[in-house]
Amino acid sequence: MAVEEKQWGTSRTAVEIRQQPEAWRRVARVVAHARSDVDRLLGEALADPRTRIVLTGAGTSAFVGQVVAPDLSRHLGRQVEAIATTDIVADPRSVVAGDRPQLLVSFARSGNSPESVAAADLVDRLAPAAHHLVITCNASGELARRWSDAKNAVVLTLPSELNDRGFAMTSSFTGMVLAALLSLGPEVDVEAAARAASVVLDTAASRAAEVAAAEPARLVYLGSGALKGLAMEAALKCLELTAGAVVAVSDSSLGFRHGPKSILDARTTAVVFHSADPYTKSYDEDITRELVRSLGPDRVIAVGVADEAPGGARGWPMPGTAGWPDALRAVVAVIPAQAIALACSVARGLEPDNPFPGGEVNRVVQGVVIHDFAPSAEV
Repeated sequence: MAVEEKQWGTSRTAVEIRQQPEAWRRVARVVAHARSDVDRLLGEALADPRTRIVLTGAGTSAFVGQVVAPDLSRHLGRQVEAIATTDIVADPRSVVAGDRPQLLVSFARSGNSPESVAAADLVDRLAPAAHHLVITCNASGELARRWSDAKNAVVLTLPSELNDRGFAMTSSFTGMVLAALLSLGPEVDVEAAARAASVVLDTAASRAAEVAAAEPARLVYLGSGALKGLAMEAALKCLELTAGAVVAVSDSSLGFRHGPKSILDARTTAVVFHSADPYTKSYDEDITRELVRSLGPDRVIAVGVADEAPGGARGWPMPGTAGWPDALRAVVAVIPAQAIALACSVARGLEPDNPFPGGEVNRVVQGVVIHDFAPSAEV
């Protein structure tokens, strides 16, 4: 326990997890300052009802889009798609098809990932008309520099402290989720979100230490709708901070039974993110009870549920978030996942800020070659 507390106090990753409530207040000010530019861009881009809205990024930045797309679709009354930059770059003809204009919303911590830059360039080149909203944490990154002066683009640069220095993205993830909701979605009470996150943070270290003390060899994260995207991010955090020593997977609450359930064994811990929507939540509750029957109540955690969780699972409450859209709940619900990943990393004797000292995996992806997309191959 003393080691865990020390790491929470000294690692860069711990600082960046803890800073999130205050950082979100600064994100709100950044978006408010850029409101007129964002509204102008959206007005131009969405004037045509055929405009395809695509949210993109790589890794954690891609999961930002997965989280916010469902709620943005409902708010805007049109389909919003989350497509990773890695998919756009590898097969641009599957993304840019026909004569539909595109609004591409690019999420990036550093903005220096080769795929981030290439995906935006390909869409701009191939779409009959394209507009770009770039949400990044690095004003000097290649993506921000590329689009800062473009007439068909707006660059939102989030506060510099959100350009996480730790190995894994934490505050940059939640900051970009909030920026997207503030820019494109319904009104968001950022102050309420910050207060709720502060309450969750008060007990996050001790709760996560209990999970790590059970020495899970496998972690399963499940969620529905926007929270499926959160489950993907949660699993990635565990893989990154434990250098793959704890195998983590994600799925939807319904989809997990269709084969992925095979991963369960005696050393598996399962975490289910419970939706605020009563209909959707019923499926989260069903799988929670089923997991308790398979693993026992001590190895199943229901995030967003009071201490009396379905089937006797361990609840991880999020006071003050009842009735919120799931995309907004996600910025609070991810804190337990970040805390668990950090605690498991420390428990295995790793350095959370540098879990890959040999450089096998890097903060900014390396080794990517962007190949020319020949004019003859254009759609």
